[in-house]
Amino acid sequence: MADLHDLTALELAAAIRSGQASPTEVLDHTLDRMAALDETVGAFITRTPDLAREQAVAAQSLLAARRDDPGALPPLLGVPCPIKDLNLVAGVPTSFGSAALAGYVPDVDDGVVIRLREAGTVMVGKTNTPEIGLPSYTQPDIAPPARTPWDLTRSAGGSSGGAAAAVASRIVPIAQGSDGGGSIRIPAAACGLVGLKPSRGRISTGPYGVPGPGLAAFGVLTRDVRDTAAALDVLAVGWPGDTYSLPRPDAGFLAACEADPGALRIGVLTQPIIAPDAPVHAEAIRAVDHAVRVLEGLGHHVDTAPVPFPAEKWDPFRDLWSVLAASAPIPPEREHLLVPLSRWMRERGRGVSGITYANAVSAGQQLTRDAARAWAEFDVILMPSLAQPAEPMGTSRNDDDPAADFEAQMAFTPWTSTWNIIGAPAISVPLHWAPAEPDGPVLPFGVMLGARTGREDLLLALAATIERAEPWLDRRPPTG
Repeated sequence: MADLHDLTALELAAAIRSGQASPTEVLDHTLDRMAALDETVGAFITRTPDLAREQAVAAQSLLAARRDDPGALPPLLGVPCPIKDLNLVAGVPTSFGSAALAGYVPDVDDGVVIRLREAGTVMVGKTNTPEIGLPSYTQPDIAPPARTPWDLTRSAGGSSGGAAAAVASRIVPIAQGSDGGGSIRIPAAACGLVGLKPSRGRISTGPYGVPGPGLAAFGVLTRDVRDTAAALDVLAVGWPGDTYSLPRPDAGFLAACEADPGALRIGVLTQPIIAPDAPVHAEAIRAVDHAVRVLEGLGHHVDTAPVPFPAEKWDPFRDLWSVLAASAPIPPEREHLLVPLSRWMRERGRGVSGITYANAVSAGQQLTRDAARAWAEFDVILMPSLAQPAEPMGTSRNDDDPAADFEAQMAFTPWTSTWNIIGAPAISVPLHWAPAEPDGPVLPFGVMLGARTGREDLLLALAATIERAEPWLDRRPPTG
């Protein structure tokens, strides 16, 4: 058997079921890896060895009790899976990446935490995230920055940067994340991982959260497509009273990875959507060209796709995003502890009138119709995941000029937030690898595939065929 840290989540679960490894052995190995690598890559804000030990022992007892009926075991029994520090875990400090919320300890688990626990995962810690999940980098004031293990001078992206750093450095095989404007796909691209933003309504925000304008989606970061599909099967179970919901495919999402997607119509879009003048790195374009060659070789029909709407029509997203920032429950007496970007966004959000906010929601819904019309002839849209490779540390963060900080993030991520606005699924896969500059280290350049709302099964089937055609699982970063 390969080293435990080289196994995918499904391979690790299978090894535990077969008795090749025990949940406590896996946990010991994970904690050793965490101790050796965490401070280097900045993956965790909080480590929870005692809680993890309790869960691993319980998994071991369950395994012993049901050894004669392994089919009755949870699908990810004993698999380490940390939780992003934006999600509640009962009894575990949750800071939302902010000094202003340090010391908060929830007494309930978020719904995604419950679902992952029901699946048998072991919660080894809370992963690093920027303050209240706002930026596309993970550089909170309360923890070291999250770095991509492919080049420690570069950011792991955000806001699920700690989750990506933990998976890419092979501390864990899978980590929970969330995506409000690209926050799963951005770090997936920066760290050479698979990152799926599901459709609006696919994964519930319940039972304690509400979806608001429906921009954000929960998910995971993994090293391969099948782990992402297996996690979606676990997480796509609703709660009573959900605002949005979608029917599940009868066979499930993991089964979709073995399905033939058929000959698809693929639209290619390399022109930035929300920042038309954003420079696009040559290797980001080559990544799309690489994907086109693979897709055509698989029998798909590829053509150029139009920009779905003028960039200025995206501007209402600023109002939605800033109101979400202003809505974060920061105690007034601790507001001064926020980083400049958060303070600027909250102040901007407080100035958005009710009418402006309502118009922004309507504008987002209109963009959904615009994109549907523009892309009606395609089954899937192919784009670069990011305009640039993983950013050198500190590139976007600008405490002296938060407005410039926000604009820099837009230029770095000119495609991702469109899929949050229209509520459709999009997945970043690490197909292309190249130096960003002469004599530099090899870096991942992700490509993003998006489909119509509810078609995660199609995206997973297509991504799985790409992975089989050009496997990436054995690529190893210098760190980890």
